[in-house]
Amino acid sequence: MDPSIIIADDHPLVLKGLNDFLNENNYNVLASAKNGKEALALIKAHVPDIAILDISMPFLTGLEIAEKCKKEKLSTKIVLITFEKDEAIYNKAKSLGVYGYVLKEFALEEIENCIDSVTKNKSYFSPELIEHIEVSKAPENLNSLTKHEKNIVSLISKNKTGVEIAEILSISTRTVEKHKSNIIRKLKLESKQNSLLIWAKENEQFL
Repeated sequence: MDPSIIIADDHPLVLKGLNDFLNENNYNVLASAKNGKEALALIKAHVPDIAILDISMPFLTGLEIAEKCKKEKLSTKIVLITFEKDEAIYNKAKSLGVYGYVLKEFALEEIENCIDSVTKNKSYFSPELIEHIEVSKAPENLNSLTKHEKNIVSLISKNKTGVEIAEILSISTRTVEKHKSNIIRKLKLESKQNSLLIWAKENEQFL
């Protein structure tokens, strides 16, 4: 049995594109909405299996609709489509039990896989989104460094040598080397040449 679906997006072209695509592929689209208020009314009226909602819509956002559905214990599974690769939004969506999160630029490529997963009670999040969020997460061991050590790593990321770092911080080069050893140990890096420099470059944005 095909899942019943409603879709909502305040961009007419996106809405039409999605609607046409799902209909052409014989999905059971019950109705579509141009804003959050209409979308919520349709969900309450039809209680479809799946609601595919744009995150940012007038009146109510996709997340606000997900929140209301959760509160009212509606069985409709929510799938959000968005251009946002935002970790806070992603975490909020997960906390509300949203089943899918599809990036708009991949919507037509991914929506079938998403519907298929959701129908099987499995969540679906755009691989591109997961990758983006994982890449932009600060490394776990970073918090184990002191402010002074972070400062040294920051200077290393700017290609400063041990001698230059010693001068900038008014400490001896021996002390710099000692700090480097401690940092490598705390970050659990391999003690091979340049391992700290590579790490510092990769994580420069968090220093």
